[in-house]
Amino acid sequence: MNPADALDLSQAAIWTVLVAASPAVAAAMGVGIAIALLQALTQIQEMTLTFVPKIVVILLVMSLSAPFMGSVIFTFAEQTYARIPNGF
Repeated sequence: MNPADALDLSQAAIWTVLVAASPAVAAAMGVGIAIALLQALTQIQEMTLTFVPKIVVILLVMSLSAPFMGSVIFTFAEQTYARIPNGF
């Protein structure tokens, strides 16, 4: 494996992680902004108020986007295993 192949494989792995994690991160960001806006409007400054909605939304998004995340990871694994006979 030469450095260019290692760099290409690392880039593909990082891209796979970013694409697979993006639905959960986007949902957490959206809920966080909504809760922060609600807290600012009502002047309720309770730190624990943000945790439960974020956890519930992240669990829902993860369960709904699990097939998408699985297909992204599976595609990366297939591409990586296909490179093995060629020495990467």
